[in-house]
Amino acid sequence: QITSFQGVAVRSLCTSSPHEHPEHGRLVYKGNLAKLVLGVRFFSYSTSIFNLFMMPYIMLKTGIGFESLLIQAAFYGLVGFFTFVTPVTLHVLTKGYVIRLYYKDEMDTYTAITYNAILAEKVTVFHQKDVKIPDITKMFTTFYAKTKSMLVNPTLFPNPQDYNHLMGYDKSFYFNLEDEKEAGERK
Repeated sequence: QITSFQGVAVRSLCTSSPHEHPEHGRLVYKGNLAKLVLGVRFFSYSTSIFNLFMMPYIMLKTGIGFESLLIQAAFYGLVGFFTFVTPVTLHVLTKGYVIRLYYKDEMDTYTAITYNAILAEKVTVFHQKDVKIPDITKMFTTFYAKTKSMLVNPTLFPNPQDYNHLMGYDKSFYFNLEDEKEAGERK
């Protein structure tokens, strides 16, 4: 492939499309909140670390102290609660947010990229048959891949058939009236 760039010929030796990953397959989904999730979690972690280091210094320098050991324990407990609970809560809420989702046609496997607790990308590989849709709609879960909850936005799939295949909506629906009749009689 030869491309012209300001009158100079530029040769590209790339053999795959920009949406192909040699190890994971074809890119079928890209989350639009990935940078926001990373930024909020990083900010929360950094403020918590800053709080851990600065609170003893502030307490010693300002002379703010409490006579009662019980009041001191309550104050430090409250500060510690907000220092640790906020990052943990953010991690629990966003750990299943899918940044990118790849699909390998030949193996019918998906590779979901999420953030782990230390803000590094975590790879989860699963088959389409491992996808379970929750019976009750959950706030931060679109589907379960094996036992891990995943959150995707269906409108961000460039090709709706990719979402339908992921969720198993493209499979034929089989309804056996005899099984339903037996289940109804057992009740």
